[in-house]
Amino acid sequence: MFINEELMLLVKSKYPVIYLESIDEEYATKQLEKIADGLGMLCYKWSVTEGLKRGEKESSYYQTQEPVRMLRTVLDFAKEPGVTPGLIILKDFHKYLDDVIVLRLFRDLVGAIRNTKNTVVITAAEYKLPKEIESDAAHIVTGYPSEKEIANALTDIIYEFKTSVKKVMVTLAREDTAKMARALKGLSMHQIKNVLNQCVADDNILDIKDLANIETYKKKIFDQEGLLEFCISESRDDLADFDNLKRWLADRKGSFSGDAAGTLPPPKGIMLMGVQGCGKSLAIKVVARELNLPIYRLDIGGLYSKYIGETEQNLKKVLMIVEKLCPLCLWIDEIEKGFAASGGEIDGGVSQRILGTFLTWMQERKGGCFLAATANNIRALPPEFLRKGRFDETFFVDLPDKNARESLFKIHFSKRGLETEKFDCALLADKAADFSGAEIEQAVISALYKASGEKTQVTTETIIEGLRSTKPLAALKREDVLALREWAKGRTIPA
Repeated sequence: MFINEELMLLVKSKYPVIYLESIDEEYATKQLEKIADGLGMLCYKWSVTEGLKRGEKESSYYQTQEPVRMLRTVLDFAKEPGVTPGLIILKDFHKYLDDVIVLRLFRDLVGAIRNTKNTVVITAAEYKLPKEIESDAAHIVTGYPSEKEIANALTDIIYEFKTSVKKVMVTLAREDTAKMARALKGLSMHQIKNVLNQCVADDNILDIKDLANIETYKKKIFDQEGLLEFCISESRDDLADFDNLKRWLADRKGSFSGDAAGTLPPPKGIMLMGVQGCGKSLAIKVVARELNLPIYRLDIGGLYSKYIGETEQNLKKVLMIVEKLCPLCLWIDEIEKGFAASGGEIDGGVSQRILGTFLTWMQERKGGCFLAATANNIRALPPEFLRKGRFDETFFVDLPDKNARESLFKIHFSKRGLETEKFDCALLADKAADFSGAEIEQAVISALYKASGEKTQVTTETIIEGLRSTKPLAALKREDVLALREWAKGRTIPA
């Protein structure tokens, strides 16, 4: 097992308290045990069910299941001269710090071990610490195994599959195994074993096709956790036009692979701004696929909380998780709605504080995070976002031209099992002038519903009829679209 270097450094730095927020308690505990062993420290573990134990084989100290008795016992160790320094792991201990006696005893313990080689580590799945202790505590998010750890675990699991009674057939080439290890990043070791068992449950086969099952599993897990949403990337064949963006990507493809040359830094990110419904979100998913990166969507609005300080804490937590999951593509949709320019008077300055935190992170973040943002109203964004260094390029996504509209009709026909040869796509493209990609898709769907209701076949005429009965957004908001185009001239690159 690879040791978490950041955690090791915190223990070496004599922090009296480390708050280890982890999705995988077993993984976190093994990391801490390994660190204690490497530094020649005694390792104590406490839980409310087992009490305080030293090592694996020894019995629990007498009546230490109760937090108060446990703290008094540890205080006695800390005050005893000449005792070997200890790493004291307290599982879910944050839940007991609401008690005034427990809090007082814990503060006494912190005072006793400050400037010594003893360290208390609280492990929990969520972060919650009283203000009286926060100044003495370091907060770290872990439980996300590195790609190397996952690759090693994958080798062991594959061996178990091959030698099991069921004799699972594993047909993974070396490069396929590397792809699977990367796809599994973001899951705990326990979750990795679960999803791989699910992959072989039905057919007793583990192959590259199971990447789709892994992506579905990850999406479910991250949707439950709430702060980050794991998304499925898309093929460039589903994206009409965007020629300049595709060329830009072609030059940078492979930047995040382990084999990439070290002379050029990986790209930091892009901003896609433009007319609503013209494929900005789809383009981001294609970008992730082309750069061979998993894509996670951050909903800025979901970070806000009614409790004082919790919004800022949520942002810091999610950024720490992002750092652990790198390399990845972090997608922020309609970024202007989350970071609209304001003085912060309405929300007590919360929006300004999270804006400052996010801008600093954007500037200082490591090269493994590719930030992809979309915006409909770029004027609502603070000017700091548009400075070079935050994003590599800003692309303008306009309404599709005739060739792009023709391609869009073909794409949507193909997606729905319709034969493109039966439709006059050139005529449809002419009739759909000023229609966005989303509006073209809806025209096809409406025609399908109409044909289904009338028990007839979808025809070119059916779709034209639907187009005639629809006023596109570009016509309803013509002044806004013209103003957006005017702003983009000379400031952005056409996508």
